Amino acid sequence: MWQSFEDTAEGAGTPDHLAALKAELVKRGLDGFIVPHADQHQNEYLPACAERLAWVTGFTGSAGTAIILKDRAALFVDGRYTLQAQEQFKNSDIEIVPLEDTTPPKWLEQTAAQGQKLGYDPWLHTVNGYDQYAKACTAAGAELVAVSNPIDAVWADQPDPPSAPFRVHDLRYAGKSAQVKRSEIGQEVERAKSQAVVLTMPDSIAWAFNIRGGDVAHAPLPLSFAILHADGTAELFADPRKITDEIRDHLGKDVRICAPDDFGGALDTLGQDSATLQIDPARAAVWIFNRLKAAGATLVKSADPCLLPKAIKNEAELEGMRAAHLRDGAALTKFLCWLEQNAPQGTVDEIAAVTHLEACRKETGALQDISFDTISGAGPHGAIVHYRVTKTTNRRLQEGELFLLDSGGQYLDGTTDVTRTMAIGTPSAEMRDRFTRVLKGHIALGTARFPKGTSGEALDILARKALWDQGLDYDHGTGHGVGSYLSVHEGPQGISKRATGIDLAPGMILSNEPGFYKAGAYGIRIESLVCVTPAEDIEGGIRPMMGFETLTLAPLDLALVDKSLLSADQCAWLNTYHARVRDALTPLVDETTASWLKQATRAL
Repeated sequence: MWQSFEDTAEGAGTPDHLAALKAELVKRGLDGFIVPHADQHQNEYLPACAERLAWVTGFTGSAGTAIILKDRAALFVDGRYTLQAQEQFKNSDIEIVPLEDTTPPKWLEQTAAQGQKLGYDPWLHTVNGYDQYAKACTAAGAELVAVSNPIDAVWADQPDPPSAPFRVHDLRYAGKSAQVKRSEIGQEVERAKSQAVVLTMPDSIAWAFNIRGGDVAHAPLPLSFAILHADGTAELFADPRKITDEIRDHLGKDVRICAPDDFGGALDTLGQDSATLQIDPARAAVWIFNRLKAAGATLVKSADPCLLPKAIKNEAELEGMRAAHLRDGAALTKFLCWLEQNAPQGTVDEIAAVTHLEACRKETGALQDISFDTISGAGPHGAIVHYRVTKTTNRRLQEGELFLLDSGGQYLDGTTDVTRTMAIGTPSAEMRDRFTRVLKGHIALGTARFPKGTSGEALDILARKALWDQGLDYDHGTGHGVGSYLSVHEGPQGISKRATGIDLAPGMILSNEPGFYKAGAYGIRIESLVCVTPAEDIEGGIRPMMGFETLTLAPLDLALVDKSLLSADQCAWLNTYHARVRDALTPLVDETTASWLKQATRAL
C-alpha cells in the first residue's frame, strides 16, 4: 500500500456532511457531539472506516478534535497542523483553535450552555480524556451523554472494517519469543497485584504476540484486543478472517483466539469472577472501563505494561534497525543524487519526488511499505509541518527555494524516518542562517551526554537554543519514539517541551528533528533517528553518562551550511558524520551516486 495523491475522502468535509450530522443530533435530542481523531484502539493512524473527523470536517491530519454544536463548530489542532487546517478550511464555517490557546475541554466549559446535552462515543475516548470532558460539562451545567456514533448513522458510503491477515513476526527480527514476552508481562501484572491486563493498543499486541498486520496504512498493526493473564496465557479477540493456520500454530495452546463480539462477554465474566484487572486509563477506551466496572471488576489503573519493554529494543532489534537504516540510507542517497541533477531543470514536482523516492526504496527488494505518507514540501509547502501532497496541491520545485522531504520505510528488520532539507539552486543568506541554526540544535542534541534518570524534556532545550538566541522556535516536539517494524510514532519516550515523565533508557530509539518554518516561504527540518546508548564512565567524571548513537545515514545539504556559525566541535561533528555516511554507503550505490556522494560529503 503506497502513497495516494488523491484529495482525501472524496467529498469529505462538505457542508452537506456537517449538516447531516447536525440533523442527526437534533433527531437524537443532542445539542452537540465531540469528534476526536480516534478509533477503538486510540490509534494515531486510522483505518478508512474510522476517519470520521475527516469525513465531517475535511481535516486530514493525524491528530485533532472537533466539537460540533448546533450553531458553532470548532477544530482543535496542535502546531504541526495549524497551517494545514487553515489551507483545508478555506471558506469553511468551522473555527480553527490552536491547542496552544486552549484545549477542547476548556473551550467546552466556556462555550456549552446550561442544560445542554453533548454526545460522545465511549469507544473513541480514553478514561482520562472522558474525565476532562465530564468535568468541563459539569462546570458548564451541561450533560455528557454516551451514544452510538451519530456519524456512522449518516455516513452512507462508510468503508467496511479492514480484514488483512495477521502475519508472524520472525524470531530473528523480534529477538525474543512471544512466549517469553507474555511470561515476563504476566510477571509484571502479578507484581501490580492484578490477575490480568486488558491490552487495547495494537502495537502492544503486535509486540507481545510477535505478530504483525495490515489493517492500517503504512503501519503493520493487527487491529485486535487481548486479555493477558498473570500466568502468561491470553485471549486474542480478532476477526476470524485475519487468523491463518500459520498464526494459530505460532500462537500455540497458551493463546485462545476469540471473535471480536466475544470481547464484551469476556470482560463481563472477569468482572463477575471479581477479578482484579490492570488497565491503562491514558490509552484504553472508556467503554471498556465502564463495562468492567459495571460487571464488578476491581481495576488497577496503570500504564500498559508492554510500553517500556517494547520501547527498549533488544540487541536483535537494534541490529535490525541498523541494517534497515543502512539499506534505507543508500536508497535515499540515490534519490538525492537524482534530485540534484534534475530539480534545477524545473522538471521535478512534489509528486514526482515522492514517486521516485518510493522507487529507490522498492529497488532494495526489502521494502514492505513506506512508514507514513511522505512529506514532500516545495517552497511554502515546507512550512506546513505535516503537509501531504495531492494532485490539487502539487507544486514544482523551483530555483531559489527550499525543498523539505520527510519520509521513511517499513522493513521486516526495522522502521526508518528521516528528513532532509535541500536548496534548489542558490539559497538566500536567511535560509542558510536558519538551516545552520537548526543544524546546531541537531548536533547539540545528538552529542548530548546525560545521566540515568534524565527524561526527554530535560534535553529539548539543546535543540532549540541556537534558534531561541535569535527569537526563533518551532511548534512541534523535538523527538518521538520509533517502533521496530511497527509504528513510526511510538511512546512512551519523547523529547519535547511537554513533560513525559519517562526516563530515557539504553535501547530506546527516538527521532532528533529540530526545525524552523516561515509561513508562506519555506520550511527547514533535519531529522535522524538515534538510539540511547548504555551509560559509560567519562574520564575524570563521577557519574556514568548515556548518549545517542545516530542510526540514520544520509548527507546533509552543505550548500545550506554557514560554516561561520558553527563551532570547531560542530564542524568536526559534521565532517565526521559525513565521512561515516560516505564510507558506509559508497559500496551500496552505483558509480554516479558514489561520485555525487563524495562531493556531497566533502569536509568543510
